[in-house]
Amino acid sequence: MSHPTLFFYPRPRVDIAEVPALSHAGAVLLTDTIHATGLASSLREALAPWTKPLAEHHAAKILLDLALTLAIGGEHASDTDLLRCEPGLFGDVASTPTISRTLTTLAQDAPTVIEAISKARRAARERAWTLAGAHSPAAGVSAKNPLVVDLDATLINVHSEKEQAAPTFKRGFGYHPLCAFLDHGSDGTGEPLAIQLRPGNAGSNTAADHITVTRQALAQLPAGLLARGGRGSKKILIRTDGAGGTKDFLAWLQRQRLAYSVGFTLPASTPDLLKRLDEAEAWTPAYDTEDEGIRDGAWVAELTGLLDLAAWPAGMRVIVRKERPHPGAQLRITDHEGMRITAFATNSPRGQLPVLELRHRRRARCEDRIRNAKDMGLEKFPLQSFAQNQLWCQIIQLASELVAWMQTIAFTRHDARKWEPKRLRARLFEIPATLVRRARHKVLHLAEHAPEAVRVLTGVNRLRTTVAQT
Repeated sequence: MSHPTLFFYPRPRVDIAEVPALSHAGAVLLTDTIHATGLASSLREALAPWTKPLAEHHAAKILLDLALTLAIGGEHASDTDLLRCEPGLFGDVASTPTISRTLTTLAQDAPTVIEAISKARRAARERAWTLAGAHSPAAGVSAKNPLVVDLDATLINVHSEKEQAAPTFKRGFGYHPLCAFLDHGSDGTGEPLAIQLRPGNAGSNTAADHITVTRQALAQLPAGLLARGGRGSKKILIRTDGAGGTKDFLAWLQRQRLAYSVGFTLPASTPDLLKRLDEAEAWTPAYDTEDEGIRDGAWVAELTGLLDLAAWPAGMRVIVRKERPHPGAQLRITDHEGMRITAFATNSPRGQLPVLELRHRRRARCEDRIRNAKDMGLEKFPLQSFAQNQLWCQIIQLASELVAWMQTIAFTRHDARKWEPKRLRARLFEIPATLVRRARHKVLHLAEHAPEAVRVLTGVNRLRTTVAQT
């Protein structure tokens, strides 16, 4: 007995033909962000010394094309063919050999090139924040409500010989970059300020590296947030895990007048100290992450007066937290009487303990920023030399910043401001469209049936209107 063949989906005949359709039409949001922030002109001026006068492709355009490629889902320089096939949207895109030669040229003078790119990024960032207005990350910043810069390192395994790649402490092989991200808070995502590429065997607690990446991060902030001479201020909070909890790094932060909230390693006498806190009934219920309500099974207390902190910077406070581990969690050597014990140090002189602890715990958002950066090129280093891969880190930052600035300006009142790269691509960047000429103008017709067509159009209009009004 034969059964009829069932098809859940249509089976149209498939062929290849010349059609007016565009892929990745929603990336017009990114190209408009480049125009709005002036990134193209800033980068063009910065990289002029490394571009020949009669060159067909400017070095700035090549780097921006690579950044756009990473933003829409590419992983290698060869993936620029995703842009090259759509000149009506992305203009002329250099060939892969030309891109390779340009990166080689720039890598020969990597420190100076990176400094030039960084200056262009800072100028574009200042413009982006100005366009964002009240929705800028810097809006309403004060010592009580500081701008938060998160530091964290991550391990990147490589599967071929790369210059300065080395074994990692997790028995991998690759790089150990240290990153600085600006936290946009619960209303947004964040943007990279600095990525310092390091060999895989670079130390986690290296104070010199933390100071270097913090300097690079501060150099990316608008001048109005910094004190004279480029020094920091208590309007800026540096937040990191225990890897940054070294005397040298905290002393440097104190000299720079920066606020900090840094993981702290407790001494061997911690069980005795915790008993003293129990006897004094010094524990206060911790706050929950979402609505600052009471967090069940978690408490905080100040440990400062019970510790010998003479060798640490003046004004440093140590706050300890205990919490019942979630079911199935394995106890660690630092846990005490079945409770998970963690601590952090801060120089914030005021503030309720639960508020300061919740502020520090939100440092976990930095892990999301790193994951997103890995989705835009940080997961793989396709180039061979260390200098070229340092440039690759700059391209990753350009890609991540374009996305962050686009979200901040175009989607100030929509959940799309918090969407991660994968969702942005599926819902916005890959929207279909056609490009037509009408009355000497090019018109991009977004597909009416696409679920987010109105969202893309609204975002583009917001970008263009905001620029026109400033």
